[in-house]
This record gives sequence, C-alpha cells and structure tokens, in this order.
Amino acid sequence: MALSWITLALACAVTGCAPGEAEVTAEKAPVAAPEAPTSTQSYSIAPPPPATPPDFDFTGELTQGGWIRGTIPVGARSAKLGNQTLTVDESGRTFFAAFDRDSPSSITLSATLANGATFSEQITVSPRKWNIQRVNVAKRGGGSSEAWWKKREPEWLAIKGAREKVTGAAGWQQDFVWPVKGRISGQFGRQRIYRGEPGSYHSGIDIAPGNGVPFVAPADGVVVLARTGFSLEGNIIIIDHGAGLNSAFLHASKLAVKEGQAVKQGEYIGNVGSTGRSTGPHLHWSLKWNDARLDPLLFTGPMN
Repeated sequence: MALSWITLALACAVTGCAPGEAEVTAEKAPVAAPEAPTSTQSYSIAPPPPATPPDFDFTGELTQGGWIRGTIPVGARSAKLGNQTLTVDESGRTFFAAFDRDSPSSITLSATLANGATFSEQITVSPRKWNIQRVNVAKRGGGSSEAWWKKREPEWLAIKGAREKVTGAAGWQQDFVWPVKGRISGQFGRQRIYRGEPGSYHSGIDIAPGNGVPFVAPADGVVVLARTGFSLEGNIIIIDHGAGLNSAFLHASKLAVKEGQAVKQGEYIGNVGSTGRSTGPHLHWSLKWNDARLDPLLFTGPMN
C-alpha cells in the first residue's frame, strides 16, 4: 500500500496534479466518431417510353376480288372496312375482310378504341384486267315474265336469306382448298358489253372435271341452303364459313348434305352436274363476303 502511494506521489510530481486526481488523469478521454459525410448525390426517374400507336396487322390478297385476314389494334372495341362492320374471333382481335370485284383503288380500314378515339388506315386495292368482250348486238332482256318471276322470287329470297344467316362458323380462319380439281371452264369476273351496255359479270369460277365427280367443302362451315330444282342454279348448296363469308355451289347432280349440317374442310358434300341453266357438266363455285363478290382463285392459289 505504501508503495502505491509513493508511485502516485511521483506521478503527481511529474504532472503537477494533486494526489487524488492521478487516477482520473490516467484514463483516456473517449474519441468522438467522425461524422458521416452528407450525401450530395441526386437521382432522376426516366420518363416512360412513348405509347405504341394503334395499328392493324394483316396479310392477304390486296386486289379486286381479294381478301385480308389479320388483327385489329389492341384495345379496339370495333372495326370497319369502308362502311362494313368487321366480325372478330373469340379473342376479340382477329378479323376477315374482302374486296368486291369492282372495289375502288383505296378503301379505309378503321377502328374505334375503348376511349372512343378512332384510328384509320388507307388500304390500296390493286385493279385487275378483266376478260371483257364487247359485242355489237343489243342486250337481250332477262325473260323475267310475270310467270317466270312467280317461280323465281321464292328461290331468290331463299338464297338471300341463306347468305344472311349467322352460324358462328370459323372456316374463314382457314386456308381454303379446291372443292374439286379439273379444267377451269369459266373465270371469275368475265363480262360482255352489249353496244356499250354492260351485262352481268361471271361471279364465280367454273370447274369441269366431268359429270358425277364428287366435290368437297373448301373450308369448315355450316350448310345454310341445300335445295334442288332452282331455275338458274339447279341443285344448289350454300355453306356459311363465318364472319360474313360464304360459298355457293351450283348445278350439282347430287346433294350429300342437309341444311343446318356442320361440315369440315375436305368433307364430301355433292357431285358435279349440269342442272339449272347450264351448257354442260361443271361446278360453279362462288364466294361472297357480305355483298362483295370474290375470286375463289385468290383463296386457293393455282390448281396443282
């Protein structure tokens, strides 16, 4: 104990402290931690990318008698080609549209978006050179006597009503096949002009494979007309392919389907014949989209 006090006394002698202060002086004062530097960095938020403008996407045959199939803009609630409202599939986007034999060279494809805004796109429709025959004779009358029209009117109304039926068929989404193969005896669009007065043009394509040859459905659909003995068409079948598109088959020797029957692409539906107003056995195949008459050759491509 005496030694400790001697040691403290010596320490005070050196430092000049009072003996009771030596223990306090011997302790080190705590060192303050350095202050954290204040951040001077700044951040900016990038602006969102510009909204993608609405757009149509389609492929097809952009020519008179041709067609297109594609999608309407995302978020669109309806679409039109000219003044024709388009039917879309279950997804609400895929559509079909077509161009009449006498379609103008430019037609508007438009869509109404969910917010009420409209978007439109001009489509260029290529003209075609038709097989036009000019003859120096007067155009003959249609022979539509009262007695003839009395028989014809119910037939005309049946055809009109069949083409207006909505079945929900989805054949319009398929690539069409030839209903039968053989010599093409009549091209779509050919026409005679009688001393400057146009006659009606050929609204389909004629295929002459021989009498009695079976023919098939070119795409899925529902039979909306299957009748015999019509004045001009003879034995006739009309198939609705959906979206306003339908096929008619004329002059058959036999019908193998009934009205209301669903058919698949490639399914046997009848046999080639020469019934009605016909000069020989052939199948007249015509296509219509709403009121537009279309060229079947543009749906199938050349016959192999």
